[in-house]
Parts: sequence; structure tokens; C-alpha cells
Amino acid sequence: MELLTAGEMKAVEDLAMASGEVSGRVLMERAGAGVVAAVLARAPELAHGARAAVALCGPGNNGGDGFVVARLLAARGWTVTVFAWGDPARRPADAASAAADWEAVGETRPWDAAAILAAVGRGGASGAPDLAPVPAPDRAPDLVIDALFGGGLTRPLPAEVSGPLAALGGRARVVAVDGPSGLCLDSGRGLGAAPAPVWLTVTFHRPRLGHHLAEGPEACGQLEVVDIGLTAAETDAAAPRAARLVGPPSRAGLLKGAGGHKYSHGHALVLSGGVGRGGAARLAARAALRAGAGLVTVGAPPSALIENAARLDAIMLRRVADGPGLLEMEGIGKVSALCLGPGLGLGERTLGLVAAARRLERPCVLDADALTAFEGRPGELFAELGPDCVLTPHMGEFRRLFPDLAGALSAPAGRGPAASRLDAARAAAARAGAVLLLKGPDTVIAAPDGRAAVSSAAYERAAPWLATAGSGDVLAGLICGLLARGFEAFEAARTGAWLHVEAARSFGPGLIAEDLPEALPAVFRALGDRGA
Repeated sequence: MELLTAGEMKAVEDLAMASGEVSGRVLMERAGAGVVAAVLARAPELAHGARAAVALCGPGNNGGDGFVVARLLAARGWTVTVFAWGDPARRPADAASAAADWEAVGETRPWDAAAILAAVGRGGASGAPDLAPVPAPDRAPDLVIDALFGGGLTRPLPAEVSGPLAALGGRARVVAVDGPSGLCLDSGRGLGAAPAPVWLTVTFHRPRLGHHLAEGPEACGQLEVVDIGLTAAETDAAAPRAARLVGPPSRAGLLKGAGGHKYSHGHALVLSGGVGRGGAARLAARAALRAGAGLVTVGAPPSALIENAARLDAIMLRRVADGPGLLEMEGIGKVSALCLGPGLGLGERTLGLVAAARRLERPCVLDADALTAFEGRPGELFAELGPDCVLTPHMGEFRRLFPDLAGALSAPAGRGPAASRLDAARAAAARAGAVLLLKGPDTVIAAPDGRAAVSSAAYERAAPWLATAGSGDVLAGLICGLLARGFEAFEAARTGAWLHVEAARSFGPGLIAEDLPEALPAVFRALGDRGA
């Protein structure tokens, strides 16, 4: 599934409307009906009894969606109070039409922060001279509809808007239309301040990047994507460079078929650090083996051979003292992919091993120390790389190699669209000439040719127990094992990221890194049950 920017979503809608098959007003009706249906699906008890809602409508088409929601709830017998921000005379035509349809059945009150808080039971009184005060309700409304600003927001919210929303955060059942107001849907970052979290976010056609990046999942609560009749063909035509949300890999491409043998599934080599530093490499090697590599070898310096030999069984062990030793390692000609970095150390040995690995012209994963060793001189690393390489930094390692790109992410987001992790990963991949996987709950994978994907561990795929020592080493090993099997680098990174999260979800809370490779057989079985 594509993850769209606000501009890409608008382009899809514009293309659909230009075809003459649908109008903006029809899309708005479908969106409002989708919000109501999503709410009742998540909270079916709201379909019965006397219910009340407060709708907060903005000046644009997001506000138009809110007017549709208000009208449809009123038609179900709900008591609905609507407050509108902005000049009604400046509403777009579709939003103005939706507002007129609402006003045929109900009243639109001008924006008044105190009156809004009174209407939701937070105290205050109306400051509008021409309207009666809004009495505090006997109980809080069942819903508050945030239809103020959608994906096109480019500046921080005015104080008269952000104040009531902040007061409602966590204290009312708020439903955000498209996204919580104040959230940049291109980046998942709050503009000016973090948006107040909501109970449910309902968006349309495709999720936006900001629903899955940075602060987005926390702000959005639950996420529902509603079909409003736009097509995949329109999406492909209007947003050809859209990033993809990583989903389950192809069963046929991942599970081993009949008739093969170990040599037909590749040989992964994981290079290890010295005495007392081999655990990370062993975790990576175990993951490479579980990922389906036919053979896996750990290459260790002579002083660490005995330590590793005591801990390895199915995984082979070879002496690799330094870069020249790697080129002369027994069986090096049969190695099909390498993993360097976990526990490798930061000295000259690591620099020499990276250079030697690239001389072998085999796909490789560079993680941890193999990245940090090049801090202050990233150009030396990039000169060694190619599109068959995968870099797997966490944010700290990313900052050491790409300080300017990391700086844009850490700077306050004063205007939108704000710099995003996807922007940073794409720029870094192009600069390095390699696939880059930026780790986190919102892992972003980018290729130097512009392809990009997000592996999201949020919403129903949340796996917070992945935040444990060694889990990144396992991810590097998974990707190396897939490279050894012949996966193209971008696909190996995407697939490895999906398996990593799925293994964590399969095991559950209490996970430690050693559990991840052992959870993979259950993941593969479940994938097989899904069919091809």
C-alpha cells in the first residue's frame, strides 16, 4: 500500500475529478460517511441510545468533511453542536455546499474557545454576543470531531485553536478527520508543538506518511483508512514515486521450495570482533541462518576463535585477522554475502575489513561499528559502496554519517511540510549510492534510485519490546541471510524489516534479542498458511 504525501493525495483526487467520473462534493460525502461508519465499527455501542457530538470544522475541505459528519450524525438522532473556525465567505465551494446542507438541519456557531470547552464539559461560557450561552452538558459528548485542518496544514495552529484541542487531549473521545490538527501529515511531526492525541483517526484512500512516521502514531491513536472510490490506477499515475508501506513478502519468494540443497541457498559470512565482543556477530549469524541462508560462517580474529567455537554449532567458524586475512579466508570464493559491524570494534581492523569486503564484490550489510568507524570521513565509506550494499544505522549512527540530514530532523518544525525521516533516508541513499535502512519504530528503507518504503511497527503491528539490546544485530543478520539467498538489496532490507517486526510480535512481551531468530519458524509457518 502506498503512503502518500498531502500533495500526492491531492494529485490523486484532482486526477479522479478531471476524469469526470466523480466530483469533489461526492468525495466529500463519501469521506463523511466513511468517518461515521468507522466510528460505529470501532465503538458499536454508539449506534444505540441518545448520543451527542461536538464538531469542530475548519475553513477548508477538511471542515467540509466535518459538516457532512455532523449532518449524518444528526440524521441518526444525535444532538450535534458545530463550531466553525475561519471566515465562512472564504470556504471552498464544496465545503460551502456541505456547510449549507448542515445548516438546513442545525446551527453553526462561530469559533469560541470558552464555549467549546463548555460544550464538552470542560467549563467556560460562550463569548458570542448573538448566541445564547452554551450550558455545560450533563455528561461529556460521546464524540468530538476534529475536522479543522487536514493534510495541507503548513503552519502552527493559532492559539485560539490549539488551546481547546490541548485541553481535550486524553479527556474526550476525539475523532480526527484525516489527521489530528497540528500534525504535519508529510512527516508525522507537530508543527510548532506536538498535537494532542486523539482516540481515532480516519483518513481516506491511502494512509499518509505522517500517520506512520515520527509522532504520528502516538498522535493518531487508532487509524482507519476509508475507501472513497479512488482507484489504484489513479494513484499510480498521480503519485509514481510514492513510498510503500511494507507488507508481508511473497510466500513463493521467501519460503524454500523442494529440490534445493544448502549450496543453492547461499553462504553468509558475518565478521566478528575480538575476545568478549562476539555476541553481536553470533546473533547476526543465527538470524542469517534462520532467514534461510544455506550456510553461515562467523569470521573471527585468532584470539576469539575458542570463545566463538564454544558457542557455535550449525554455524561455521573461520580465522579472519584483518582485511588481507579476509581475502585469503578458506572458502571465501563461495561466500555470497557479508555482514560487517556488530561488535566489530572501531579500529583500523574494521576499516580494512570494509575495504576488503568491497574488493570481493559481494553484497554486504554494514551496521553499527562498520558505520561509526567512518565518523568524520563518510566520503571514504561512500566511495567503497554500491547498490548491492545495505547500511542499517540507528539515528545516532545516521547522525555520524549524515550530520546535515540529521540536523534537519532535529530542528523545530516551524512550517510544513516539515523534513521527514523519509526525506532524510532518500537523500542519504542517493549520497551513499547504497540502500539505507534507518531503524526505529518507523523504519525507513530507501534505495539510491529513489524507491522507498516504511516498515511501521505501529497501530496493530506495534512491537515496543523490540527496544532491546541486540535486536539491531539480528536485523542486520536477517538482511545478510536474504542477500546470501539472492535477494536484491532493497528487497532484502524490506523483507528483513518485516520479518524482524513479525518475529517480535510472534514472541510478544519479554522478548530479548536471542528470541528473535527462534521466533522466525512460526512466522514462516503463518506466512505459508496465507497461501501464495
